[in-house]
Amino acid sequence: MITLIPPLRGGDQAKIFILAGMDRPPFRKGKKMRTKEFAGVYPYLVSPVNSRGEVMEDVLERLVEHLIQMGVHGLTPLGSTGEFAYLTWDQRRRVVEVVLEASKGRVPVVAGVAHTSIREAARQAGEMERMGVDGILAVMDTYFPVPPEGVAAYFRAVAEAVSCPIVLYTNPSFSGTNLSPEVIESLLSTPNIRYLKDASANTGNLLTLMNRVGDRLKIFSASAHIPLAVMMLGGVGWMSGPACVIPGQSVRLYELTRGRQWDEAIALQKRLWSINWIFQKYALAPCIKACLEIQGFPVGAPIPPLQPLKGAALQEIEGVLKSLQALP
Repeated sequence: MITLIPPLRGGDQAKIFILAGMDRPPFRKGKKMRTKEFAGVYPYLVSPVNSRGEVMEDVLERLVEHLIQMGVHGLTPLGSTGEFAYLTWDQRRRVVEVVLEASKGRVPVVAGVAHTSIREAARQAGEMERMGVDGILAVMDTYFPVPPEGVAAYFRAVAEAVSCPIVLYTNPSFSGTNLSPEVIESLLSTPNIRYLKDASANTGNLLTLMNRVGDRLKIFSASAHIPLAVMMLGGVGWMSGPACVIPGQSVRLYELTRGRQWDEAIALQKRLWSINWIFQKYALAPCIKACLEIQGFPVGAPIPPLQPLKGAALQEIEGVLKSLQALP
């Protein structure tokens, strides 16, 4: 039996924050909700960090410029490919600052926020919004198991901390937390929870959710799904690490689906699936960083304790890039 949390009203709104050790909700009553729409290809950016722990700003700026020139519709720093779990808060903040500075408002920036505690996740979300991000990708990090009502409380608190749109991110393989359709539906009473990026790889479950909530929630595909299939079912785009490596091809796939040119879209998706395959075969961030290094972006090694790919893995990755004409 799943216990759902009803919509908060009046004085009940503060209860979650009090339980989390916060004096009051960071979201101020009367603050106007922002309504920017997100759709299309949103690459999950890598986080280039050198051996001294410094964000390599010039490399990140160059990557941002490249992706925008290739036509992506938005940027997502601090997703899974951004190695958020291994970054300090200062590093996370600087990554987002550089992306905002480099993008110059040309495309929306949806920054990842993740923590084990409600208090810290809400604080980070508020800070990101003050920095100027257009949306928050909300991830729940866990150590101890959290019951469904605690999961709902976490995501609702992050949403209440800001006025910008929230993208719920569920990746049960890594975060240890799964957002069930019941919990997701209960969260839709919070006005700025408007998107979901699902990395469960269960497309049937995704269709169940779509049938249940209709157009109240917009769906982004993850690389664990076949992006074309999700978009054919009504998804609004693709948030992924591989889009950093094949941005032009990813945008073309999106455009074909928008134009309902299904035969061409299916043919392109079949070719592009190889990048999803190696992304799943090898560690996510090390794989994309290896791809970018091969393409001429000196993004550096994965952040320890993650390890760089070597030998046969690099040869296989280079072969895939060549087959997709994704080398300079």
